[in-house]
Amino acid sequence: MRFLNEQVPAHDLTYSDVFMVPMRSAVGSRLDVDLSAGDGTGTTIPIVVANMTAVAGRRMAETIARRGGIAVIPQDIPIEVVADVIDWVKKRDLVHDTPLTLTPHATVGEALHLLPKRAHGAVIVVDWDGRPVGVVTEADCKGVDMFTQLSQVMSGSPLTIPAGADPRAAFDVLHEGRHRLAPVVDAEGRLQGVLTRTGALRATLYRPAVDATGRLRIAAAVGINGDVAAKAKELLDAGVDCLVVDTAHGHQEKMLTALASVRALRPDVPIAAGNVVTAAGVRDLVDAGADIVKVGVGPGAMCTTRMMTGVGRPQFSAVVECAAQARALGRHVWADGGVRHPRDVALALAAGASNVMIGSWFAGTYESPGDTHSDADGRLYKENYGMASARAVRLRTSDDTPFDRARKAVFEEGISTSRMYLDPRRPSVEDQLDAIVAGLRSSMTYAGATTLEEFHERAVVGLQSSSGYSEGMPLHQSW
Repeated sequence: MRFLNEQVPAHDLTYSDVFMVPMRSAVGSRLDVDLSAGDGTGTTIPIVVANMTAVAGRRMAETIARRGGIAVIPQDIPIEVVADVIDWVKKRDLVHDTPLTLTPHATVGEALHLLPKRAHGAVIVVDWDGRPVGVVTEADCKGVDMFTQLSQVMSGSPLTIPAGADPRAAFDVLHEGRHRLAPVVDAEGRLQGVLTRTGALRATLYRPAVDATGRLRIAAAVGINGDVAAKAKELLDAGVDCLVVDTAHGHQEKMLTALASVRALRPDVPIAAGNVVTAAGVRDLVDAGADIVKVGVGPGAMCTTRMMTGVGRPQFSAVVECAAQARALGRHVWADGGVRHPRDVALALAAGASNVMIGSWFAGTYESPGDTHSDADGRLYKENYGMASARAVRLRTSDDTPFDRARKAVFEEGISTSRMYLDPRRPSVEDQLDAIVAGLRSSMTYAGATTLEEFHERAVVGLQSSSGYSEGMPLHQSW
């Protein structure tokens, strides 16, 4: 990457401070570009779901890996639960989604509770042998008493798709039958999953992130306290595909010691560690054993570090410097935080990141772990909170004495509760991925790049004022 007209920035920059200029390009189509990262994570789109409790759970991990990214399960989840999540995700199908199921005797109230858990928006009604006998959607439940049995409202004799069907053929079947979705069944007619028309289409546009045995990939985080090596060993034994050694201030002795202990295990999966914002931080983490360095202090939507401490760095400049140092050492960086629009993801990759970590942006989706709530205006939202907030600290220190928990809760650096509204047009993480990937693919064609490495080499970035940034915003109504 180089700056337009060899401009040397006089100050550090955020994503909003810069823009890319188009270059002469021989790339004829957005679909001609390869979005695979080269950092050993196996991602086929450069997206990592941040290890936030309100964001990265089993539904998120399954969905993001099916589309080519990877999710990091947070460090404050008990190891036995994380192991169960890893096993569960690796048993998911590469094409169809996991179904929501109830029996005909279940109630409308139970169905309405389950429906927001999956973007496909359907509960499959099954008999006692696991065979689908009906489908229930939110539309079927409107104006119906909550205690009505599903047998009274379901659409019976559903169209089914055989397991292993070609996605294009499945799309044609659904389209011709004017069905939005259908249960996926095995040879004996037992339910295996759910496939929507959009899901079938996405299966032809994305490549899943899979391990050497063809199973979906998943990452998990460990902190820097306690027996870090023992925790990491348990995660490796559980089959994790990437280890993330994580703390807010990554450039400290405790991190270097923890990281060295994990490297001593000689894992055959990449180790990511952070967070830092300087070349010196990158050098020290790489020397301690990191394959990937997480870059970002304070840019996250739930983070109050900069306002509380004055510590941090504008994210674009941090990524540029850290990525250059990592490349010189034969390593990689993840840009962690500060992205709010698809353009920001493209700029982070142009700056040299191999993957971009996203947290709060994905909190307001069907796939995040929290329950869906409705505000006074009927808008749907989910609760989100920072991983250094009093709420997160309280959960992380549940085994401490009440006195110790109270002492630690005094020193919070993060928002303990925030409403992340679901976008009515893009309520699922897959909808958000479509927008991000479309923007990134287009950015790469403007740069004349077919790979992320070429994108970084060819990107030309200029500086802009706040009015220049505003000029690029679309107007949804006349002025």
